[in-house]
Amino acid sequence: MMSVDVNEKTEVRLVFMGAAGVGKTALIQRFLQDSFEPKHRRTVEELHSREYEVAGVKVTVRIMDTSGSYSFPAMRKLSIQNGDAFALVYSVDNPESLEAVKSLREEILEIKEDKFTPIVVVGNKADRKSERQVSPEDVLATVELDWNNCFLEASAKENANVLEVFRELLQQANLPSRLSPALCRRRETFPKNSGARPPMNKTNSCTVS
Repeated sequence: MMSVDVNEKTEVRLVFMGAAGVGKTALIQRFLQDSFEPKHRRTVEELHSREYEVAGVKVTVRIMDTSGSYSFPAMRKLSIQNGDAFALVYSVDNPESLEAVKSLREEILEIKEDKFTPIVVVGNKADRKSERQVSPEDVLATVELDWNNCFLEASAKENANVLEVFRELLQQANLPSRLSPALCRRRETFPKNSGARPPMNKTNSCTVS
């Protein structure tokens, strides 16, 4: 059943989840401030808000940065309940962090009771080519074929595919489509062709147009 409320949202909450040290904060900082801090700093929970004005409508984007190192089940449950779209982040040099993504996804689907909850799986640190232990092809098959979710590889350090991650989250969270131009303008400062993503030929793959 589709919701009766077909109005476009003017507020959306994006939740970043994943194991400790995978670069959740780095991705958010790169998006918001276009900066990169190489030193890992533990996050308990941080909420960032950014307002965009699109065609005269104010849209508030809230980005929740959750903890990967501390276990706060009640806090995590609340983040999931309040979230509109989820970025599940792992690091391409850490197979265990991919396992954490699998269990987080199950938890989200259980709490949301909705298998169509917007989820984007992000393989961060794609710049670590020599340390890579997780192949994009394996993750792509699981995420897009088995889970029917979206998959992107990114590098907060090299600023590759970071904006695409946020655009995909916003798109899936049903933000006004008019928001795209506002993000496109920012994109002019981003690298044009970050090849950190395997080719996608599936109809429900996330496409960045």
